[in-house]
Amino acid sequence: MAPSFEWWAKETHRGTPVVVKMENPNNWSMVELESLSDDDFLSPELAGNVKSGNPKSKSRRNKNAKQLTWVLLLKAHKAAGCLTSIASALFSLSSAVRRRVAAGKTDSDEAESPVVKKRFYTCIKVFLWLSVLLLGFEIVAYYKAWSFGSPDLELEFLYKLTRPSGLKDAFDLLYSNWVMIRVAYLAPPLQFLANSCIVLFLIQSLDRLVLCLGCFWIRFKKIKPVLKQGLEDLEAGDGTSGYFPMVLVQIPMCNEKEVYQQSIGAVCNLDWPKAQLLIQVLDDSDDPVTQLLIQDEVHKWQQEGANILYRHRVIREGYKAGNLKSAMNCSYVKDYEFVAIFDADFQPTADFLKKTVPHFKDNEELGLVQTRWSFVNKDENLLTRLQNINLAFHFEVEQQVNGILLNFFGFNGTAGVWRIKALEESGGWLERTTVEDMDIAVRAHLHGWKFIFLNDVECQCELPESYEAYRKQQHRWHSGPMQLFRLCLPDIIRSKISLWKKFNMIFLFFLLRKLILPFYSFTLFCIILPMTMFIPEATLPAWVVCYIPATMSFLNILPAPKSFPFIVPYLLFENTMSVTKFNAMISGLFQLGSAYEWVVTKKSGRSSEGDLISLIDKEPEQKPLRGNSLPDLDEMREDIEKEIKKEQIASKKVKHNRMYTKELALAFLLLTASARSLLSAQGIHFYFLLFQGVSFLLVGLDLIGEQVG
Repeated sequence: MAPSFEWWAKETHRGTPVVVKMENPNNWSMVELESLSDDDFLSPELAGNVKSGNPKSKSRRNKNAKQLTWVLLLKAHKAAGCLTSIASALFSLSSAVRRRVAAGKTDSDEAESPVVKKRFYTCIKVFLWLSVLLLGFEIVAYYKAWSFGSPDLELEFLYKLTRPSGLKDAFDLLYSNWVMIRVAYLAPPLQFLANSCIVLFLIQSLDRLVLCLGCFWIRFKKIKPVLKQGLEDLEAGDGTSGYFPMVLVQIPMCNEKEVYQQSIGAVCNLDWPKAQLLIQVLDDSDDPVTQLLIQDEVHKWQQEGANILYRHRVIREGYKAGNLKSAMNCSYVKDYEFVAIFDADFQPTADFLKKTVPHFKDNEELGLVQTRWSFVNKDENLLTRLQNINLAFHFEVEQQVNGILLNFFGFNGTAGVWRIKALEESGGWLERTTVEDMDIAVRAHLHGWKFIFLNDVECQCELPESYEAYRKQQHRWHSGPMQLFRLCLPDIIRSKISLWKKFNMIFLFFLLRKLILPFYSFTLFCIILPMTMFIPEATLPAWVVCYIPATMSFLNILPAPKSFPFIVPYLLFENTMSVTKFNAMISGLFQLGSAYEWVVTKKSGRSSEGDLISLIDKEPEQKPLRGNSLPDLDEMREDIEKEIKKEQIASKKVKHNRMYTKELALAFLLLTASARSLLSAQGIHFYFLLFQGVSFLLVGLDLIGEQVG
């Protein structure tokens, strides 16, 4: 049991005080400690004046003194335990860092374009080396009695210049020229850029505040989507009465053998008449073992009476959008009115369709019903806790407010039900971006379809537990919208929707929340702020560095009140992620690097070896499924056994977390700037730069999420 860190807290005695009585380390007992009187704290001389000639008082005083000594020793023991646990944590941390450095595994082998990555990393390194050079320069100037506390350093230079002994040597002359250069040429453009980012920061903060006020108003008025037809018609459940339209359920997946069982099982248990429900398992896996496992799972549910099909594409083009588009081209899809989509790690409740599909009844303008995500692993580690804060705000505030006030929001790609007619009229699934869900939502909105968000209907899923998986996911989520913005802007301008809706879609939906936010977050806090430490004539007010970011973080964390203890890590981590989001935004906007690459987010679920072995041991049987023909299982027996052996060997190999070069470079840049701020005695700026630098360092060493080695 870890020692408590509350040993220094103020204590109040309740009941009978006790103390450990210890004659030697192996012989101890607990005895009651009598309440101490004032006499116990008097010296022997004063106590003798009060109770002269009383031997029992002296013995009691000696006894209580020994007991107090043991109490103090116990306190010291707790303190030593705390120090030991801290030392152990620091030792574990240093060991992890040594393993990272020894392994030498960096993000250089990722799929990101080498050209784009090299340019971006080179820019950061230039700033880093420049800051190190300037720090050494400033330290020398500091010890040569140049005052960094004066508000206008150029005035000090002029004062020294007018004195006969003002500029004593070549360094003073060099430093004075540097001061004049930065005053005349460097500070004005830097201050202009800082002011521009501050304006963008204030606009984005105002947008965030308006969204929060809208959410408060919705909660206060208890506004939510209301069914035009009540759920009482669904209680019959036999399909002969009530509202049970034909529903197609699609589960797209790709090499996700860790989670396929839970999604297929949850969908097959949906409470909906079987005659009105068809499930498509859209498997894009290129791993033969995963394909056979999913086929076997589908066959198991077919034997239990589920109306479920397995589909596998031979030509895997267009990623998820191509998979969905291929499935919608099946001839039998025309018999269905709605389609529900669930990613491989999503587990809808049995009443999911009964809570969503009725909203379409007598509402012909409704094209999409989106539900909220909940997370089975939100408390797994610090990374999942911070993700939960972001996504709780996204669903509780952004999606709910936009859904109720505008009838438009971005489709989340899963846990939603579409009217098939809306998909067809909007052009269907397109493979032109990596955010096919946002693409179809924008096109459907331009065609006049309305959306509903159900905040009280949840669908469970998993959060990425490793920083590597989360980083790749965020890169796709922030590069895709910029691709889409370039493609959709002419269509938005030419569309027949109102000017307000055009303004909302162009400025708020795309520019402010998808472009401006990552731009100013990275530029203001990771570049401009450290540069103002070396060019102090350009300044950032304390309210920009501390107060407004803290307020915005407080608003972001309100939908997840249990996460309030993590408000400071959340603020620092969001700024740390700005480097990934900024890089992704630039890649998507200018079609650079990996803007069009889809990387499936790694899931944390694990499939046991028993699933693979049971697949081999089963009797081969023909499975007449609709779709591509399946090979006989015996023909794949040897291949499966080889794959199992490969997995066993791979699992024994020592895995290592990556080190991320851009984050590490920015960490040293910020820490260098924090050292420079000490010379100017800038308290808030110093602490912000210090903690932000440490945050970048921890993320760069991959110490925030899942630890594999």
